[in-house]
Amino acid sequence: MSDIKVNFISADGEQTATATASEGDDLLTIAQINDQPLEGTCEGQMACSTCHVIVAAEDFDKLPEATEMEEDMLDLAAGARRTSRLACQITLTPDLDGLTVHIPAESRNMQGV
Repeated sequence: MSDIKVNFISADGEQTATATASEGDDLLTIAQINDQPLEGTCEGQMACSTCHVIVAAEDFDKLPEATEMEEDMLDLAAGARRTSRLACQITLTPDLDGLTVHIPAESRNMQGV
């Protein structure tokens, strides 16, 4: 099993970390281990959008399609774009080695509303 590299870009465009993950890890966990500001309020249960990331366009098509439930949560995400995904729903595979994700400038915790 090989290491999978993930690049994190802050809201202001600075690369803040390159993390090393293993196959099967979820992106939210790797982000939190590497001190990225993704809250993950619902602890990966897809009941909020606080782990919203924007996937680099060149990497977006490497991901499996979002489920309807994930799309519904992304509709609630602040600043969502065409390449937005929930980090808790991205399972890392060797195909995703070199994945680059941008951390949005803001997030909304819809559970607290």
